[in-house]
Amino acid sequence: MEEVAARLAELRREIAHHSHRYYVLDAPLIADGEYDRLFQELLDLEAAHPELVTEDSPSQRVGGAPVPELHPVAHRYPMLSLDNVFSEDQLAEFSRRLVRQLARDDDFAYMAEPKLDGLAVELVYLEGVFSLGATRGDGLVGEDVSAQLRTIPSIPLRLRQGRSLPHRLEVRGEVVLSRPGFERLNRQRIEAGEELFANPRNAAAGSLRQLDPRVTAGRPLEFFVHGLAEPENSGCASQHEVLALLSDCGFKVHPLVRHCDDLAVAQAHYRHLLARRDELDHEIDGMVLKVDSLTLQQRLGVTARAPRWAVACKFPALQATTVLREVEFQVGRTGVVTPVAILEPVALAGVTVSRATLHNLDEIARKDLRLGDRVLVQRAGDVIPEVVQPMKELRTGDERDIVPPVRCPECDHPLERREDESALRCVNVHCPAQRLHWLSYAVGRQCLDIEGLGGKNVAQLMQAGLVRDLPDIFSLRAEDLASLDGWGEKSAANLLASIELARRPTMARLLTALGLRQVGEVMAAALARRFPTLEALLAAEREEFLLVEGIGVERAEAVYNRCREADFVELLDRLRQVGLELRQQRQEAGPLSGRVFLFTGGLAGMSRDEAKRHVLALGGQVAATLSGAVTDVVVGDKPGSKAARAVKLGLPLLDEGEFRALLTR
Repeated sequence: MEEVAARLAELRREIAHHSHRYYVLDAPLIADGEYDRLFQELLDLEAAHPELVTEDSPSQRVGGAPVPELHPVAHRYPMLSLDNVFSEDQLAEFSRRLVRQLARDDDFAYMAEPKLDGLAVELVYLEGVFSLGATRGDGLVGEDVSAQLRTIPSIPLRLRQGRSLPHRLEVRGEVVLSRPGFERLNRQRIEAGEELFANPRNAAAGSLRQLDPRVTAGRPLEFFVHGLAEPENSGCASQHEVLALLSDCGFKVHPLVRHCDDLAVAQAHYRHLLARRDELDHEIDGMVLKVDSLTLQQRLGVTARAPRWAVACKFPALQATTVLREVEFQVGRTGVVTPVAILEPVALAGVTVSRATLHNLDEIARKDLRLGDRVLVQRAGDVIPEVVQPMKELRTGDERDIVPPVRCPECDHPLERREDESALRCVNVHCPAQRLHWLSYAVGRQCLDIEGLGGKNVAQLMQAGLVRDLPDIFSLRAEDLASLDGWGEKSAANLLASIELARRPTMARLLTALGLRQVGEVMAAALARRFPTLEALLAAEREEFLLVEGIGVERAEAVYNRCREADFVELLDRLRQVGLELRQQRQEAGPLSGRVFLFTGGLAGMSRDEAKRHVLALGGQVAATLSGAVTDVVVGDKPGSKAARAVKLGLPLLDEGEFRALLTR
């Protein structure tokens, strides 16, 4: 047995060495066939002696058993965003601001790194062995993708320790898919009859969030390191020393990372990256500039959202001209009708753009857009297509006005437009487009959380006549799914099991799923506290709805009226008939128990909904209006009158940084 253990240890060292040479250094020493022979010997020995398998063995990269779901992981130190600048002039102003803040007379060294367009992750090593990997998420909480990350060859499972390292090392970087790898993957998907990925970033993100790590293992993902969560504990004095340390540990550092003695050198490197962006193996959308000295980084500190010592210098948005052919009007979940530009297809940043949102009628009027216009289109941040403006000087006189519809394009019901709204709205609750979007929302993660039932599947079930509204989903049978394309025995069984789990939602989740107008997660939770059962909700008088915290007169009236409508009462009755049974929401004690938060102003590092979910998850409550129950007022950018009123009432005000500190305490 000792000989077997010694041979296994030798094989693991040898395979790890050659894997590092191949995937990280791009300098293999042996032929592929020899590597395959060594790997097969390792697999055979471990199969014969499973008790000798170690978690850092190269064999563990092939992908383990599927996981039922991705669990949340709280980051010990927030994974902050970066502030953006969009020109060399703005980059120079960033540098001047740092010089002023540090009270220096001269410039200092920087690290300039290509801003890879991938998925940010954190890797945790204990005693040099990979133990946990998580996505960035919202910066405070990500998802555990350890099993998936373990399959990426450029992520070392055991660090190459040439020098002493901390007991716990939290490494940060980007998971990416190269352009050649992306093209190869899409060719495979064409042959398999599968839907193509839109771009390398989407492919990387989708590959990493697979529940089955074996799927991830089959994708040509790479990991490039860019730093540590605690660089001050690494024994390094600068960012370039940190990257050198991580390179020694076995990580891949992007070859276009540069140490720059001053801003002028960094600006030159920015121009070099901009000129080469289209010929690089990996998509980049800018350059990240970091102060090199860790001492200066600590002096500059961070804001609630981003470090003060780093900035992302984004490349100019790629633009193209095309023709606005038509405008389609699409109906959403709440009946809002949104105009969508149908464009003559144009290549933009590696993607063919043929559609772009026009937001609403006011936006069309403000830009003076007309059918037949030649328009300027851009993908802001290389991601979102938008119509910037019409090129009026090229008009021929044949252009036509965009005429808004007067009837719903889906159900032909008359459209309405309120005086205080810029949107057209279909008020027909039986509109098929509304039903599709509503059902897709209702089965989503924030509502009933039915795994495996996305928008396309809901549309398929509706088209087949199997689903008309929410109760029908709970009546689905295996034989119903067996008659549809794309549903195998296993996928059907998984969906039915997920539907079964969703039969016992909390009152708050059910109210969110029912799609009551102006009732989101927070208001649904407030309604559920006041009316813990459906019977209580339906029996409540108009005055009782006014007592719901933060509801307001207009919303209380709307909810009350909806609860009196026959089709709504029938819907709830049918849900009971198909076995829907509410479970009690147990209020878990948490660090924010007993505290009620009110938000005013915009938050930089997270959306308002994300902030509210964090509060609820930690045992706190969220108010929609200022009242005597509020204990904390979180003040973001451009706060409203609530902040001034809170000061008069003597309530404590928290800025975003203090709020984030509460969440991570």
